[in-house]
Amino acid sequence: MQTTFTPEQLQDPGTARANQILRACVHCGFCTATCPTYQVLGDELDSPRGRIYLIKDMLENGRVPDATTVKHIDRCLSCLACMTTCPSGVHYMHLVDHARAYIEKRYDRPWQDRALRWVLARILPYPGRFRLALLAAKIGRPFARLMPDPRLRAMLEMAPKVIPPVSRNDDPQTFPAKGPRKMRVALMTGCAQRALNTDINDATIRLLTRAGCEVVVARGAGCCGALTHHMGKESEAHATAAKNIRAWVAEMDGAGLDAIVINTSGCGTTVKDYGHMFRNDPLAYDAARVSAIARDVSEVLAKLDLPEGGPKDLRVAYHAACSLQHGQQIKTLPKDLLKRAGFTVLEPADPHLCCGSAGTYNLMQPEISGQLKARKVSTLEAVKPDIIAAGNIGCMMQIGGGTEVPVVHTVELLDWATGGPRPPALQKPA
Repeated sequence: MQTTFTPEQLQDPGTARANQILRACVHCGFCTATCPTYQVLGDELDSPRGRIYLIKDMLENGRVPDATTVKHIDRCLSCLACMTTCPSGVHYMHLVDHARAYIEKRYDRPWQDRALRWVLARILPYPGRFRLALLAAKIGRPFARLMPDPRLRAMLEMAPKVIPPVSRNDDPQTFPAKGPRKMRVALMTGCAQRALNTDINDATIRLLTRAGCEVVVARGAGCCGALTHHMGKESEAHATAAKNIRAWVAEMDGAGLDAIVINTSGCGTTVKDYGHMFRNDPLAYDAARVSAIARDVSEVLAKLDLPEGGPKDLRVAYHAACSLQHGQQIKTLPKDLLKRAGFTVLEPADPHLCCGSAGTYNLMQPEISGQLKARKVSTLEAVKPDIIAAGNIGCMMQIGGGTEVPVVHTVELLDWATGGPRPPALQKPA
């Protein structure tokens, strides 16, 4: 694609990167075939190619974003299926992230939108605040239908029936390896996951220590910054990411780390991109060091030679989170681990399509998100599973809200298969 940025415009690092990406696009349209919003809406402007044209026009002309451009950029899930499909290697993630930051600085949103985004940015990344918000939403849930704004209804409806108690395993500490130590790793405990489902981190710690890892929860680490990053709130995202970088570098330069283990794939995609996010920052070197050893939990487990499990009479439908299969290009490891543990692994139709969770997308675009959820649940239930497994808390909450089939994290099943407790979600009610 030909671009006409001026030398002055290209002095901006974000614009210079956008120019590189735009020039790689050849208009082929392969991306439209795998774009979830284009599948649902059928509008060229709701496809990656359409959004690329909108972003190019906005950036080249240096104009204030208009409502139409913002609408179509906001509708993007950042599922990154387009990047998997693109034959030209267009790095759409960096382009749309820059466009969102550009919009955030220059577009005056309606006050309702500003208020909602402000609330989400100040609640979701903080487990304590989020837990209180979930309690309030649980109380207000019976009145959800009375809410005039579908986004407010979605916020009330996302509250789980049971809000788990705080897990002290998420506090800064070190868990020794069981037997000879093979690795020393830091576990990213995250933010929203700590409020929504504490079983995941607990199972991850048991599984890693049993496999020979010393697991450290670093003091000062917290939200990865993804939730605010995808809203275009660069300063807030970088502030929380910087805390992680400093916390993990302290461990790297102290007792050392072989890996930073992340069990929420949406966070993993962002942490692995810290090197790019901080490329023009004084933290650039340390950010690149962190990104270099960031690993999804499945990548680490695949190297630890987990014991094989005997055949189990359980059919597991594996949901491939977009941030794992497209963002990190990890497609087979979780399924291979589950098969090795003795589970029968089933794959639904159209596994490349997003479930509609996408961070805060299900709260800010509930109608489109609801259509994608219905599609995903339908394909998962069609394979008649006993369990649905996923590697991302957002996907688990989204899918779990539309099916009676138990939804668990992959590590919970692997923990159970190697000597841990049965996942609480699979416990039969008394």
